[in-house]
Amino acid sequence: MARTAEQIFLVFVAAALAAGVARAGEREDFIAGLTKSCARCDLAGANFKRRDLSGADLSGANLKGANFHDAKLAGAKLAGANLAAANLNKADLMRADLSGADLRAAMLYAADLDGAKLAGADLSDAMMGTARLMRSDLSGAVLRSADLRKTRMSNANFSGADLSDAALDFAVLRRAQLLRAKLGNARLIQAELAEADFSGADLSGADAAGANLRAANLAHANLSRASFRKADLYDARLDDAVFADTVMPDGVVRP
Repeated sequence: MARTAEQIFLVFVAAALAAGVARAGEREDFIAGLTKSCARCDLAGANFKRRDLSGADLSGANLKGANFHDAKLAGAKLAGANLAAANLNKADLMRADLSGADLRAAMLYAADLDGAKLAGADLSDAMMGTARLMRSDLSGAVLRSADLRKTRMSNANFSGADLSDAALDFAVLRRAQLLRAKLGNARLIQAELAEADFSGADLSGADAAGANLRAANLAHANLSRASFRKADLYDARLDDAVFADTVMPDGVVRP
């Protein structure tokens, strides 16, 4: 016998309620440490300080303002998760998948993100001083006004990333890929940038005073209004770079 519209509606409501109960149970089990899987769960503001969540599945979860201070999240699945304003200071996020995650104003001081996937993630205003991002993928990521001072990012991929107004003082970006990256008004004071690839990048207004750019690739880069005072540009490629009021290492302004 064909079901009536009312019967179909009731079946749909029952299924939705059952799914909600199941999700609530999954959330409680995760908080209690009985499971490491809670994809798309609402865990905003929850406290996971120093918890071992290695390999946990929190993809698409709401973790806004959650506390992961000194937590173990190595290999965790956090793609598409909302981690805005979350505390991830000193967290172990090695090889974690944070692709497309919202990390705006997140705290990642001294966090270990070596080998992590952060492609397309939003890290605007994130506080990441002294963090590690060696060999991490940040292609297309947004890091506007992020604090990356003294951060170690050798061999990381920032191709197409937006680092406008970011603080990268004393950061280590040796051999990093920054093709077509946006670094307008960024601070790169005394940064280690040897062999980094900035080809086609926008460095307009950037301050790279005292930076090491030995053998760096700045071909086709926009260097207008940038400062390289006392920087080391030995063997750096400058083919077709755009100069306009650019301060060179010897202090001479190149028109």
